[in-house]
Amino acid sequence: MWPNISAAPFLLTGFPGLETAHHWISIPFFAVYVSVLFGNGTLLYLIKNDNTLHEPMYYFLAMLAGTDLMVTLTTMPTVMGVLWLNHREMSHGACFLQAYCIHSLSIVESGILLAMAYDRFIAIRSPLKYTSILTNTRVVKLGMGAFMRAFICIVPVIVRLFSFPYCHSHVLSHAFCLHQEIMKLACADITFNRLYPVILISLIVFSDFFIILFSYILILKTVVGIASGKERAKALNTCISHLGCVLIFYVTVIGLSFIHRFGENVPQAVHIVMSYVYFLFPPLMNPVIYSIKTKQIQYGIRRLLSKHTIES
Repeated sequence: MWPNISAAPFLLTGFPGLETAHHWISIPFFAVYVSVLFGNGTLLYLIKNDNTLHEPMYYFLAMLAGTDLMVTLTTMPTVMGVLWLNHREMSHGACFLQAYCIHSLSIVESGILLAMAYDRFIAIRSPLKYTSILTNTRVVKLGMGAFMRAFICIVPVIVRLFSFPYCHSHVLSHAFCLHQEIMKLACADITFNRLYPVILISLIVFSDFFIILFSYILILKTVVGIASGKERAKALNTCISHLGCVLIFYVTVIGLSFIHRFGENVPQAVHIVMSYVYFLFPPLMNPVIYSIKTKQIQYGIRRLLSKHTIES
C-alpha cells in the first residue's frame, strides 16, 4: 500500500538542545556551503574554459567537482531551512527523493574516484598509450557508467520506502533525509532494507576502494622501476592529489558506516557530527587539495585572476 498523501510529514532535526543557538550555528555552515560552491564551481569553470586542462585527468576532476556540487545542493536547502527558519516539515515524497539523491551521489563519488585511479594507472604504466586508451568517448562512458551504476542500484531500497506505513515517531535526527533513519520509522518488515545497503556497500564501495588500493600498488611498483629520481618524484606527484581525495572520502564513509551499524551506544551528537563531516568535508577539501598540489590548476587560477585584473 502506498502512503496516503495526508500522512504526517517527517520532521527534520538540527542540533537537539541547541535550538536557541541555531542562528549562530548557521554561520559556519553557511560559510562552508559557500566555500564548497565557490571552490568546486571555480574548478568547473577553469576546466571548461582553459584549453590546457582539456585532458582526461581534468575531465574526471570536473565530474568529481560536479558530484560534490550536487551533494551540497541536495542537503543545503533543508539544513539551512532548519537552522535559519526552523522549517522542519518534509513530505514523504520529498524526503525519499532527497535520500535517493544523497545515497546515489555517494556511490557516484566512489565510482569517479575509481575512474581517476584508472586514469593515473594508465598514465604511469602505459604513458605512450595514454591518449589512445583514454579517449574522450571512453572518458564519457566511464563517467556515465559511474552515474548509472549508482542511480540504478539505489532504486530498490528507496522504492520500498514508499510501501511502508509509518506509525512510529516521524522525527528524523538530521536536517536531511537518510535511508537508514527513515526505514527505522516504518511499521513493517525492513529486513531487505537493512541487508541490501550492507551488501551494496560491500560489493561496490569497498570493492572500489580495494581496486584503487591495488592499482596504486601497481603504480608504486612501476615508479620504483623508473631510473631517474626526478621522474619518480614527478610521477608520484601526479597521484598525491587523488590519493588525498580518496583517503578523505573513504575514511569518512567507513567511519559513518561503522557508527550507523555498530554505534547504538555512541552519543547521538557523534552521529550528527559524523554525518555533517561526511557530507561537507570531502566537497570542501577536494578543490583545496587539487589547487594546492596541481600546478596546472594553480596556473589556471593565476591566468583567470590576471584576466579579470586586466579587464577591470
